[in-house]
Amino acid sequence: MSEAHAFLLLGGYRVIARNWGFLADLAGRGLRILLITSEQWRADTTAAMARGEGPGTYLTDAAFVTGEVGIEGSFTSGVVAHVQRWQQEYDIVGVYAAGEMLVEQTGIVADALGLPGPGVRAARVCRNKYLQRFYLPQWSPRLVVVPPQGRAGLDVGPVRFPAVLKPSGRRSSSGVRAVRDPEALPALLTEYPAAETLLVEEYVTGAEYSVEAVVQHGRIVFESATQKRTTEDGSDWFVEMAHTVPAPPGADHDRLLAANRDIVGRLGLVAGIVHTELRLDRDGRPVLMEVAARTPGDGIMPLYHLATGRALEQTIMEVALDEPAAHPPPRRFARQVYLPQPRGTLQDVKLRWPGMEPQWVPEGQPWPVIAPGEADDPPALRHVIVLKERGARLGELRESGDRGVTFLIDAPTLDDLDELERQVSAAIDIIVDP
Repeated sequence: MSEAHAFLLLGGYRVIARNWGFLADLAGRGLRILLITSEQWRADTTAAMARGEGPGTYLTDAAFVTGEVGIEGSFTSGVVAHVQRWQQEYDIVGVYAAGEMLVEQTGIVADALGLPGPGVRAARVCRNKYLQRFYLPQWSPRLVVVPPQGRAGLDVGPVRFPAVLKPSGRRSSSGVRAVRDPEALPALLTEYPAAETLLVEEYVTGAEYSVEAVVQHGRIVFESATQKRTTEDGSDWFVEMAHTVPAPPGADHDRLLAANRDIVGRLGLVAGIVHTELRLDRDGRPVLMEVAARTPGDGIMPLYHLATGRALEQTIMEVALDEPAAHPPPRRFARQVYLPQPRGTLQDVKLRWPGMEPQWVPEGQPWPVIAPGEADDPPALRHVIVLKERGARLGELRESGDRGVTFLIDAPTLDDLDELERQVSAAIDIIVDP
């Protein structure tokens, strides 16, 4: 075996490029960086590696696997084959899932190589919503699992309507929608691929949150709740439109953390970050939406950097490399907002804010580096980011990838944050050709 020490990242290249703090941290340690990603990202990855600047230049080598996100285990054999090949060239000292796609495979690789990871049970369950309901019934809504062969004559049994229909293995809110009455369900089932397992769940009315927790040797070393807003009040789809870090302190926050601790313990999660999405029902009881053993999505990572003053990527890498890990608690409030958008062809985005212009960062491009301020700094607009190219079509928000414009802000108090959000929202114009 070669003496060259290497770290293995797994996940969609575009997710890794967005959160490229992982790459910079690993490169600063002198480690070779190996990437396994989907075949669909081959062109993006190879172009980024050849560009001579940006996140792709940190990669020593990349390998590509084929599979379908909605088909369980379809990427596993390809991942194992590439890892076995690289073991002949490198001493692999760490492994991490920087996105949803290859979480289960990351757990397998870490377990096989004796490296810190979530554990095979947690990695398997966190990648599959019906297994989450099976392992964690005490936190789950009433539901019916619909296997591919079980759609005809479906009896939803204990589920009351309105309900939620969701695919078991997708990401980014893809395919998650409300169903107002049982008569509408048979037609909606036909809109999903025949091989996909679906869930019909009771609609939980209440505020939505996530809990981010960093775990080392089975012990939580950092935890905090994130408050969310979604499109559900005016839509049948569940697209996240805002994240606030941390969620307001109080009894609700404490109940969310307590629920997450129990979930982490029941799954036996050993090491890494867990992103647990929960709702508080009418009685204030946390109800599990899903749990993921990987980096949280959207701008939650930079939000925690703004709120705590330290990048979560650094702490996660300490865990993955079995170094003593610690992370400071939040000292400011930070928020990401996705703007409502008109329908049409995107022409331009105008920002009326002194000294700042929108940054055009289409999917797959690295997000700008966001430096945190001091705890008592005045409220600040950090970035306005356009997530589409000029000429892209803006339409109905059905999943995360449909969103076009976002901004990130932080402030010493929640009242300051709310006021700054109102000011920034009023200063942005999304210009489309309808």
